[in-house]
Amino acid sequence: MADQDQTPVIAWQQTPQGAVPVALRFGDPYYSLDGGLAETGHVFHAGNGLPRRFCPGFHIAELGFGTGLNLLASLALWQESGTAGRFRFTSFEAFPLTARQTGAALASFARLAPLAAELVAALEGGQNRFAIGAADVALMIGDANHLLPGWQGRADAWFLDGFSPARNPELWSGELLAQVAAHTAPGGSFATYSAAGHVRRGLQAAGFQVERTPGFGRKRHMTQGWLRGPEPETAAEG
Repeated sequence: MADQDQTPVIAWQQTPQGAVPVALRFGDPYYSLDGGLAETGHVFHAGNGLPRRFCPGFHIAELGFGTGLNLLASLALWQESGTAGRFRFTSFEAFPLTARQTGAALASFARLAPLAAELVAALEGGQNRFAIGAADVALMIGDANHLLPGWQGRADAWFLDGFSPARNPELWSGELLAQVAAHTAPGGSFATYSAAGHVRRGLQAAGFQVERTPGFGRKRHMTQGWLRGPEPETAAEG
């Protein structure tokens, strides 16, 4: 799935929850040192109003596939919610982990083990489009700045999960956030662990209603919001 130039070099940081992979290219962990699964629930699920908004055909899109933890946590949430039908999960990733790296990164999450095994098997087979349970998954491998403008989809919820804006600014530019908005369904939402001012301003400029809310773990704040609708027309005075 990944060639030699794309494959990330990772280190491991020990935490009470287990070993957390750290991307040496960006000097940033793939998920919170305070607990990756809990972070996904707080930031990306609650931040997008999930599972309340789930419905058949719901489409989640993500910047930064990383270890696949957000995918597996979302699939587990879908199953637990009892929602009928299937959902779509599209993720953009420039530096995909290998199947072996993915399996090692997910080993700390025992309750996701059966789903993790299915994900690793798909990655071992070199698949970028595959199904796991109720999820139809598309991995878009490459720079999101190049791929997203030509993408034909529109998401109901976005997980903005690139590495820190200070370390990975390419995934947080105003131009890319405008593309996120352009590929969001009416009334769609986003959530991110980042509360950086330029990220909030970029999302507002793109057309999102933006809120700064309490963050997860050691992060004081995060950002969430939804796509604003067109301004209502003013009735002509008679």
